[in-house]
Amino acid sequence: MKTVLAKVTIVSERLLKDELIALVKEAGATGFTLAAVEGEGSRGVRAGDWEGRNIMLETLVSPETADAILATLNERYLENFAVVAWVTEVSVVRGEKFLGQA
Repeated sequence: MKTVLAKVTIVSERLLKDELIALVKEAGATGFTLAAVEGEGSRGVRAGDWEGRNIMLETLVSPETADAILATLNERYLENFAVVAWVTEVSVVRGEKFLGQA
């Protein structure tokens, strides 16, 4: 059985790692995936020896929880930090486990 969920992807400078993990957990995410990443965007290459690689945090949540995560990101981080975030609709097998209903 598949469940439609929202995959929230956040790419950020490493310095926000602990705060972003806390944010998704407080919003109701039951887990997340975290990876060190590098790339180039409108501000040029961000990953360097001094600040370390950027992070990419992904979590599967309800659409409502995704909206709450994005709203908090917008309020706290988007204006002053190198952060980009997006939501993708996904179909997940055993999706109820990501909604805290295992």
